[in-house]
Amino acid sequence: MSHAPPRITLKDLALELGVSTASVSNAFNRPDQLSPRLRERILSEASRLGYSGPDAKARSLRTGRSRIIAVVLAETLTYSLNDAVASELLAGIAEVLDTHGHTLLLLSGRQHVSQAPGSANIADGFIVYGLMPSMKVLSDLPAERPMIAVDFDINERPSVHVDNEPASHAIATHALASPPKRPGIINLRLTETPCNGRITDEHTLLVAGQTITRSRLAGFHDALEKHGFVAANVPMWNIEENTYEVCAPVIAAILDLPDDERPDLLLCMSDRIALTVLTLAEQRGIRVPEDLRITGFDGIAEGQNRGPRLTTVRQNSVEKGRIAARMILGLETREDRMLHTELIIGDTCP
Repeated sequence: MSHAPPRITLKDLALELGVSTASVSNAFNRPDQLSPRLRERILSEASRLGYSGPDAKARSLRTGRSRIIAVVLAETLTYSLNDAVASELLAGIAEVLDTHGHTLLLLSGRQHVSQAPGSANIADGFIVYGLMPSMKVLSDLPAERPMIAVDFDINERPSVHVDNEPASHAIATHALASPPKRPGIINLRLTETPCNGRITDEHTLLVAGQTITRSRLAGFHDALEKHGFVAANVPMWNIEENTYEVCAPVIAAILDLPDDERPDLLLCMSDRIALTVLTLAEQRGIRVPEDLRITGFDGIAEGQNRGPRLTTVRQNSVEKGRIAARMILGLETREDRMLHTELIIGDTCP
């Protein structure tokens, strides 16, 4: 009868290497505390001997800390990892957590946290990104743990935002310097009830604390009013999901309007929306910017690496993630933060 080999412990590995148990622990949990050479030696020997690292659950029971930070995403994990802005934010968070020996746990607000595998309750803190489909998701998280909101507000919790309203005002002001005849606005998830199409008087808009797009709309409207337009009369459409597949039917309907109704300027609340407008306009022989001028928001690489290059607002989503991560780890003061954006003048609205 064969017996399983004895399980090597942290103490065994320390004795084998002639180092302290603290050094072994730091190699796995606090790499910044060791020289790269010593850490590599410890990890190499651990791998050879089959030691996979300190047990997270045992460490959590012993110290009261798991060194796990959960990011609660408003969207599904698949959507968030494919979305350029969300993936940049996650890259910034992961960079800081890696440097300081923490593990990143991803949870989706579309999945009730109680269904996540042993997950939320063990996390040391939470970064919550985007408008949750239900605020009950947050109420079920341990209230005593630190929580940082990104791109929306949670009562009495610090938040990280970009300057959405001033940035939208700036890009609209630039676009309106050459007066359009028929401006239009394409919003992103702005209505209380789902609406993938034209916004009418029947729709109620979400308030500014719930969605960044309400702040962006305020910037657009202020610029329009200052340029002699009645903001309430400027047609608006809503997109329910920031993907080509969901955008395309709404935008196709806009571009297929009769020439005297089709907008000659579209202020779009994301680069994905703006790029979909650009693609469908090109398919229809609508000249950009001669027949239609387009602006976006985000500054994703795709919009800058094609021609015509997108006129947009660039936000530093990676840095936004870094700041949220440093705050949740207590490396920076936990207080509301506002990051500045950059106006990029491209070819779609010169």
